[in-house]
Amino acid sequence: MIDRRNLLRGLGLLGCSAAAHPFLTSVTFAASDGAATLGENRLVVIILRGAMDGLDVVRPVGDPLLAPYRPTLSQVESLDLDGYFGLNPALAGLHPLWQAGELAFVHATSTPYRNKRSHFDGQDLLEAGTGPDLPIDQVRDGWLNRILQAVPGLRAETAFAVGRQDMRILRGPAPVMEWAPDTSVSLSPQAQLLLEQVYHDDPLFLAAAAEAMALSEVEDMDDAMMDPAKAAKGRKDDAAERVADYAAERLRGDTRIAAFSLTGWDTHKGQGKNLGRALGRLERTILRLRHKLGAEVWGKTTVLAMTEFGRTVAENGTGGTDHGTAGAMVVAGGAIRGGKVYGQWPGLAEADLFERRDLMPTSDVRAWAAHAMRGLYGFDRTLLQDKVFPGLQMGDDPGLIP
Repeated sequence: MIDRRNLLRGLGLLGCSAAAHPFLTSVTFAASDGAATLGENRLVVIILRGAMDGLDVVRPVGDPLLAPYRPTLSQVESLDLDGYFGLNPALAGLHPLWQAGELAFVHATSTPYRNKRSHFDGQDLLEAGTGPDLPIDQVRDGWLNRILQAVPGLRAETAFAVGRQDMRILRGPAPVMEWAPDTSVSLSPQAQLLLEQVYHDDPLFLAAAAEAMALSEVEDMDDAMMDPAKAAKGRKDDAAERVADYAAERLRGDTRIAAFSLTGWDTHKGQGKNLGRALGRLERTILRLRHKLGAEVWGKTTVLAMTEFGRTVAENGTGGTDHGTAGAMVVAGGAIRGGKVYGQWPGLAEADLFERRDLMPTSDVRAWAAHAMRGLYGFDRTLLQDKVFPGLQMGDDPGLIP
C-alpha cells in the first residue's frame, strides 16, 4: 500500500534526486489487471463510526412496544416501508430508491462483539472481520484486504481507501491505493516528464511514478468538481460529498472496491437532531454515488453501510440512546434486490432483548458481506468462511444479490 504522506514527502525531494529517494525504490506492483478478474461489479463499503441506532433508522412502528421504550424519539412521523417498518424522515431522499428496488436494510444484525460495547474494539472487530475465538491483536489485516489477496493479478488501483481516517478493513499485504480530501499533491508537466524519463526503462519504478501522477490528477479533478455557486463563495463541497465524488470517479474506471467511513453516529443525547445530521450525510453520499456513477455503473454497484454495534432499545434521560448490541445495515445499489427489510426480527419484549436492554442479534454482519461478495464476484464459500471471515458460518443465501 502506498502511503500518501510519504508520497508527498518524496515528491518534495524530487528536484534533488528522484532516483536516490528511498520511497521510489521500495514500492512493488502486480503487473496484471485485477479489475478484469473481478469483472464489472463494484462494491462500496462505508463504515458508520460511532454506532448507528438502527432502531431509529428503520423503525419497527408496527410493534406497540416501541413507543413506551422511546416516548420522545417515536413521536417523529416515519415514511412507510412495508407496513411494519418505517424509515427515518432524514432519509426521505432515499425513499425513491426503496421504491425502485435499489435500497434495502438488514435489521437485528451485529458482529460477534458482545458486552463491553467499546467503539474502538467494536470497530476493530468489524473491520478485521474476525470472530470471538481469534484475538484482535493477532490480526494484521482487514477482511477486504484478505479477499483482495485471493484476486490474481491485482493492481493497486483495483481497490481504494478513501478519506482521512485509517481504514483497517483494507489494511494488509494486497496493494491498495489511498486518497484523502485534505491533502494535496501537484505535479507540474515538467515534473511528470522528469518522472517518465527517469523511470522509462524500469517498470517497477515507473509504476510508482504513475501512481504519483494519478494522485496529482486527483487535485485537478477536485478543482473541476467544484460547484460554481460554492466556488464563487470560496467554499468547497461537503467533505462527504467529495469523498463520494472521488470514489465514483475511480469506480467508473479500473477500481472495483472502495471503502471509506462516515462519523457522527454516537448519539448519547439529542439524538433526534444529531442522528438527523448524520443520516443527511449518508443520504447525500449514496445519492452522490448514484449520480456520479451513472445508470450503467450504478446498476452493477452494491453499497454496504455498516456500523460497529447498535444502541439501547430504551432512550435515556437526555433524549439519546446508549451503546447497544444489534443494529441495522444500509444496503444500496442497482445490483441488489431492494425494497425489503432483511433479517429475522427478534421483537422488543423484554425477554427477547439481549441482556434485557439491547436489540437481540439474529444474524452476523459478516455473513451479509460474505454473501454480497459471493454474489458479486463468485468467491468460493470455503474461502469466505475460512480465510476472509475466520470461523463464520454463512448459512443460506438470503438473496440480497440476485
